Amino acid sequence: MDQMTLLYVMTAFVIIAAIALCIQAGMLMGMYKTTKSLQADIKPLLPKVESLVETTRTTVEQSRKQIVDVTTTANEILASAKEQMSKVEDVVNDATSRAKVQLERVELVLDDTLSRAHETVATVHDGIMRPLREVNGIAVGIKTALAYLSRGNRPNVDQATSDEEMFI
Repeated sequence: MDQMTLLYVMTAFVIIAAIALCIQAGMLMGMYKTTKSLQADIKPLLPKVESLVETTRTTVEQSRKQIVDVTTTANEILASAKEQMSKVEDVVNDATSRAKVQLERVELVLDDTLSRAHETVATVHDGIMRPLREVNGIAVGIKTALAYLSRGNRPNVDQATSDEEMFI
């Protein structure tokens, strides 16, 4: 490339760069004007925002205090509930142990009553039933002896039993 062409190319690029810088300067001026107008619009709102920020701070502080109060109350309630549950557990354990002791006593009384009833039945059986059987046996023996004696020596044909009839 010859030097003249190079010089023209460089001049063109310098002109393009100068135009770009002028456009950027114009844009900066527009941004400056827009920022100034926004600043003018926002200035009247600043006192309102500051009062809102202050109100928010006091509200947040009050909320923190209330949360601390609620947390403290909840912890006290939980501690009281734990204490009450401990007392209830003690009462239930005591009632359970007493019930077990009473059940053991009832079982002993029941065993004693059953053994006494068994002894009473055995006594009744030995004391009353055995003599009744003996008396009944003696009465049957006497009845049989009397029946045999009243029968005579020979049985009558009318009184013969089926066994006796087979031999006849």
